Amino acid sequence: MPTTVEKKAVKAQEKLADSASTLVGSAVVQESSALRQESSALRQESSAERRTKLAADRTLLAGERTYAAWMRTGLAALAAGVGAKALLDNLVADWLVQTSSIVLLVFAEFCFVAGVWREVTGKERPQPDAPQLPAWLLIIFNGFLVLLGLAVLVGIVTR
Repeated sequence: MPTTVEKKAVKAQEKLADSASTLVGSAVVQESSALRQESSALRQESSAERRTKLAADRTLLAGERTYAAWMRTGLAALAAGVGAKALLDNLVADWLVQTSSIVLLVFAEFCFVAGVWREVTGKERPQPDAPQLPAWLLIIFNGFLVLLGLAVLVGIVTR
């Protein structure tokens, strides 16, 4: 028959075994929790990178919309300058027709130069996923519009 001391020793061993299994279970749970936290941190990091890329795309597209607005305004001013000369020629004084046309054409030239300058100048932007318009294409196109505007301006002044 086991003695009282032996019974206490057996109970103590059982308690130690329970404690050990509890500690092992707790360690497994903590390790699992750590893995979940690490996985969550990686997902957050990739989500942040994706948000940064999308923000870069939005920035690029906003710049292109601004460029398009400059071009649209310049083309409208160019057309208005030509139209003012054609429509107001016999209605108002010649100096007023000439001045109006010249001011509109100079404003058109300004819009063409400002639009390409704002689009091409060195702004530091993150690299977007969306393809960018090549700067050389914008410069050639705007150069043509500036030459066209100057030709119209010379034509209106010399008439």
